[in-house]
Amino acid sequence: MTLEGKCALVTGSNSGLGYSVADSLAAAGANIVLHGLCSDEEGGGSARQLAETHGIEAIYLRADLRDVSEIENMVTAIKDRFGSIDVLVNNAVMRHFSPVEEFKAEDWNDSIAVNLSAAFHLARLSISEMKARNWGRIIHMASIYSERGAENRIDYVTTKTGLLGMTRAMAVELAQTGITCNAVCPGTVATPAITDRIRDIAQEKGVTVTEAEREYLVTRNPTGRFVAGEGVGALIAFLCSPQAVDINGASLPIDGGWLAK
Repeated sequence: MTLEGKCALVTGSNSGLGYSVADSLAAAGANIVLHGLCSDEEGGGSARQLAETHGIEAIYLRADLRDVSEIENMVTAIKDRFGSIDVLVNNAVMRHFSPVEEFKAEDWNDSIAVNLSAAFHLARLSISEMKARNWGRIIHMASIYSERGAENRIDYVTTKTGLLGMTRAMAVELAQTGITCNAVCPGTVATPAITDRIRDIAQEKGVTVTEAEREYLVTRNPTGRFVAGEGVGALIAFLCSPQAVDINGASLPIDGGWLAK
């Protein structure tokens, strides 16, 4: 229970990888703020499930991360409820699949806002209280694609690479404040976006979903399986532990060996 009494905000966490991260932090004792764009009823149900399972407080807040005022309002609500954000996990993501010359300007702006600018705004709004407590953890959810290029993913590759620069800058600036900042770089996790993508590929190629999944994974994770969301959550929980105090400014792959391949 290393995080007992602390508050963790995980963006994009009403389902999928974000929820796995929130679950791991709740298991370590943190009070949880789930975030997303689903209904209050759906998000509130997820929060209640975490609270009942782990004996912590959990709430759900809806906010459009493209809008700075909504980000600010969400942070104010969290501080009113819990006093501060002690653990910030910038997990929310927006991605589009398109060649550069066909990429829509509004899609580019949305991805920059959600994937990159929101991470900055949430950090800047949280750091003062972290400094006052001489403790804080900022984790940016980057990706294997922060280390390599890919076709038709200009927004995703660019923003995930940008998070590594943000991680290093914050880590150096905050190094003597009790705050660490790290990036976690998963390989292919079975998120709703990825499973939807695999179903689309199966339909396009006229093969089964199982065949499309196998083909999708064999060119990525050398293990031939998805990276477990629970493993990503466990890594982030470890980064919040006393034993990880000197891990700062790091880019940590959890990709089944994809980067090494």
